[in-house]
Amino acid sequence: MNNNFQKNENGSGEGTEPQKEEKTTSPLIEKIQQLGQTNVPQLSTDSKIHCLTIIGQIEGHLALPPQNKTTKYEHLIPQLVAIEQNPKIEGVLIILNTVGGDVEAGLAISEMLATLSKPTVSIVLGGGHSIGVPIAVSCDYSFIAETATMTIHPIRLTGLVIGVPQTFEYLDKMQERVVNFVTKHSKIKEETFKDLMFAKGNLTRDIGTNVIGVDAVKSGLIDEVGGLGQAMKKLNEMIDMNKEKSEGLIQ
Repeated sequence: MNNNFQKNENGSGEGTEPQKEEKTTSPLIEKIQQLGQTNVPQLSTDSKIHCLTIIGQIEGHLALPPQNKTTKYEHLIPQLVAIEQNPKIEGVLIILNTVGGDVEAGLAISEMLATLSKPTVSIVLGGGHSIGVPIAVSCDYSFIAETATMTIHPIRLTGLVIGVPQTFEYLDKMQERVVNFVTKHSKIKEETFKDLMFAKGNLTRDIGTNVIGVDAVKSGLIDEVGGLGQAMKKLNEMIDMNKEKSEGLIQ
């Protein structure tokens, strides 16, 4: 006896084994699941600004525990390359709320943002701490919310015992890279930045400084205190100016 179910005479298929529906995931959904957003998000047909968020801890060469909120630099780098190549995107808005993280990964992101050919504006919401500072100043113009903070401190190896002089020298050179980048891409003087970095008493049982909104602007670290509206307005102005330059209307 044939155990396979057959259609009945009228073709209704009664008594046949129900077929399981295959669930398919679109490439767009897969990208969102893997990256948190698509490589080049299409917010609307007339959108010319790409919003890039850098939140939580910046994950670099070492994978962090799954419960940590992280921004993975290997996800950001291809997005920045795609943004640079996409003619429909005319400006980039960077929203920062990060505690810092991997120094070299943070500097890599900062360098890529600083070398984008398109106008960039950053806004620090909540916090832009540690290696988040170079990322914030890497853009053409920077904002910080009135209540947001930025922690400036020396580079350190958390939880590790430094046992050889060469490690101190390496950290010192890496620290100089951070200092040089920040002073090059902001109005803060090197002496002022180092004073904030090595200040005592501001951070409990540690050295460094926690700078709040207005103070970040006064020191020359950030350009302006403002929120999303001001950041978007500034970015649109820069996009229009960039267009005029490319068309030869501005010398």
